[in-house]
Amino acid sequence: MSETIAAIATAQAPGGIGVVRISGPEALAVADRIFCAASGTRLAQTPGYRAHFGHVKDEEGEFDEAVALVFRAPKSYTGEDVAELSCHGGVYLAQRLLRAAVASGARLAGPGEFTRRAFLNGKMGLTQAEAVMDLIGAQGEAAARAALSAHEGALARRIGGVRSQLVDAAAHLTAWADFPDEEVPEVTAGELEQRLCGACDTLSELLRQFDAGRAIREGVETVILGRPNVGKSTLMNLLSGCERSIVTDVAGTTRDVVEETVRLGDVLLRLADTAGLRETDDPVEKIGVDRAKKRLSTAGLVLAVFDGSQPLAEEDRRLLDAVADRPAVAVINKEDLSLQIDPAEIGRRIPQTVTISAAQQSGLDALTEAIAQVLGTAQLSPDEGMLFTERQREAALRAQSFAAEALSAVRSGITFDAVTVLVESAIDALLELTGEKTSEAVVDAVFAQFCVGK
Repeated sequence: MSETIAAIATAQAPGGIGVVRISGPEALAVADRIFCAASGTRLAQTPGYRAHFGHVKDEEGEFDEAVALVFRAPKSYTGEDVAELSCHGGVYLAQRLLRAAVASGARLAGPGEFTRRAFLNGKMGLTQAEAVMDLIGAQGEAAARAALSAHEGALARRIGGVRSQLVDAAAHLTAWADFPDEEVPEVTAGELEQRLCGACDTLSELLRQFDAGRAIREGVETVILGRPNVGKSTLMNLLSGCERSIVTDVAGTTRDVVEETVRLGDVLLRLADTAGLRETDDPVEKIGVDRAKKRLSTAGLVLAVFDGSQPLAEEDRRLLDAVADRPAVAVINKEDLSLQIDPAEIGRRIPQTVTISAAQQSGLDALTEAIAQVLGTAQLSPDEGMLFTERQREAALRAQSFAAEALSAVRSGITFDAVTVLVESAIDALLELTGEKTSEAVVDAVFAQFCVGK
């Protein structure tokens, strides 16, 4: 990390300001070559956490007003000397300022290189670093809270608690086995079970919450299904807040899949309004029906829509069979008309059942709550610390598997030597999760997903 790097840290679009960040041993020297403070002070001679007004320049001369911020190592984002130059927020000005920094001795930063240096310099753990991109990409309050709590160390602390339980168990096992002549308390199966049960429970809870956490961060592929004219397109329009799908009384109006992304409560739904499920000789409509069935096979959530003003039809019952093992909410539509359907019959197949009137825009709160229950987001506390990435999930899964094997071994009366090996393997997996013991390839893969400038 001996090189000094630079990048534009703001969006590549017109805005109030454009920020060029420079980090490394020569950061302040590079900044002094392209920034002239109105006071005449050189940045290399100023204390950290100071702002200076002046102008930025390149080989052609001064080209904009700017403010320079100075951060001294190790009390900076990267742990190195850092200068941040803020000019007016035109794309051209920021790019010109970056070119000037590179011409003055910096090199262009790679994706995530500033945060990578922060990790390597011990400013944050790997889980905290991974949360940076989730903060940037957060599309709702719950997602932002979850990312911020992870960035502030909530997940690392939760994993640290599990690791402490396992380390204590491994240390006691090792000391008791290696120093039989010392007055080391005997390891008991009951004590080991207690520690291993606690570790397994916490890891299992983290893994259980993973899909719910992903729903608030990344969204859920959601398909709206039902026979023709039950109100699928009207529901799509209600959730979208606009006339996204064409609504008529003619069966088979929707021929293709209509898509929209909406936020409902804490969850981002990537909606797909599909053709009505029925047997048809119309070749175009049949293609739409086939596409609807294909969407069902890949959906993370199904909104199964039924016409409450009519008794259940054979197509309705086939739909109930099709979604029996899928995350689904049954939506009984047209509650503003005389209810002819039996909600109990539907509820026996799909426990989360709500009654709405998409046309009258009623029942949306009940639908929001039902979706949260099905996806598990209703029980989720974003501030507790959650697994964010597949890398984290895989490491936690390995740790949970080793801890569960160790627990099974204790209960089966297997020798404590074998138990120790399993506990140590679980600890290694947790150390990989937090980045305290991980390969260069893993670190490369993590930061390759970052944007340049962060």
